[in-house]
Formats: sequence, structure tokens, C-alpha cells
Amino acid sequence: MTKKLQSITNKIAPVIAIIAILLIWYFCNEGEVIPAYMLPSPVDVWNAFVNNFFIMIEQAKVTLQEALYGLGIGILLAFIVATLMDRFAFLNKAIYPILVITQTIPTIAIAPLLVLWMGFGMAPKITLVTITTFFPISVGLLEGYRCADIDEINMMRSMGANKFQIFRHIKLPTATGSFFSGLRISASYAVVGAVISEWLGGFKGLGVYMTRVQKAYAFDKMFAVIVFVSAISLLLMTFVSLLQKIAMPWQKNKKELKI
Repeated sequence: MTKKLQSITNKIAPVIAIIAILLIWYFCNEGEVIPAYMLPSPVDVWNAFVNNFFIMIEQAKVTLQEALYGLGIGILLAFIVATLMDRFAFLNKAIYPILVITQTIPTIAIAPLLVLWMGFGMAPKITLVTITTFFPISVGLLEGYRCADIDEINMMRSMGANKFQIFRHIKLPTATGSFFSGLRISASYAVVGAVISEWLGGFKGLGVYMTRVQKAYAFDKMFAVIVFVSAISLLLMTFVSLLQKIAMPWQKNKKELKI
């Protein structure tokens, strides 16, 4: 009974927190603690969200294309690089510091250069998303490979298994959990990265639309776009969690055994 109550409380707690924030926001706005032109009421934001929903959907088609293409390329590159770094120690020592350095450079500083080099099409947006999503996935895979049980690897070797078989049957399954952890982070970064790149040059997309409503001082619409981008990111993260459950059914079995 206590466990059930704890489970229900854990599920309700985030909802209560969101409602509390919305109420504080609403009463601060109604009491004119914060001017409406600086922070629109949540009611105004909701109305803007509903009235401009189909416009945002149309713009989101471009942003999602950029985010998914960039994420797909990021996954492929991360898998290749992380696997090579695990296989060859000298590559690990040479590439890992470079990966860390790339994460210290703000994406907002890279975006204008990419637009200058690649134009105003989708190419610079996809490139920026790839750069943004590559690091969490590659590091997650690399750490997962290193967590492989050395006793299992030695047992496979004693049975005559080659390096590919050890990778296929031990290292890859071990790294799957870390891969999905990195992928969840990258999925949220992908949409944000696409939006940031659209701020600095583009013809369509949520970032371009956000810039236009900002210049028109329509802050209720701007907040509506922010909510919409957050919703898309959460949906992508949820989709990744579902993929993890399908790809790693043994995790569910372990949880059931513990219960």
C-alpha cells in the first residue's frame, strides 16, 4: 500500500509543480507585478498557442526535418567514432580531447559561420544539429563499451571468439543502455539546435517564425512557440524511451523480478 501511494505521489508531483508555477505566473500577471508587455499571461499564451497551432505545425515540418536528419547523421558518426576509439587506444587518446574541446565552443558562435559557408538552406542547420547531438551519443557509447565485463570477454576469448564476436555479443549489448541515455539528451538538443540555427538565417522553420513574432513584439506568440518546441522535445524523448523498452526487453524483466 505504501509503495502504491509513493508511486502515485511521484507521478502527481510534476503535475502539481507545473500547476503551481502557472498559478504564480497568472496571479503575478493579474496583480501587475510584472508588466504584460514583458511577460504575457498564461491565458494569452494559451490563446496564441491555439490560434497559431496550424501555423506552428507548418513551420515545425522544416525544423523537424533538420533535427531528424542531423540526429540521424550524429548517431551514425557517433557509432563509428566511438567504436574506432574503443578498438584503437591511440585514436581514443587523439580524438577524445578534441571532442571535449568542441563542446566548449558555444553553438550560437558556430551557427553564423555555418550559414556563411553553406548558405541559408538546410545544410548549415543539419550540420549544427549533428555537431550538437554527436557528443552525448559518442561519449555514452564509449563509456558503455568500457563497462563490458572483462570476465565475460576472457571467457569468450577462451572459447575462440574473435574481436567482432566479442563486440557483437558482449560490448554492444552492454553499451545499449548508455547509448539510449545519450540519445535521449541528443533528441532534446536536436530540436533546440535546429531552432537556434534558424534564428541566424533561413526562410522557414520555428526559429524563423519565432524571430518574426519577436520583431512584431507579439510576445504571447513567442511564448507559444517556446511551449511548442518544448512539447516536441518531450515527445522525441518519450519516443526514445519507448524504443529503449523495445530494444532492451531484459530491463523490464529485471524490474519485474525485483518487485
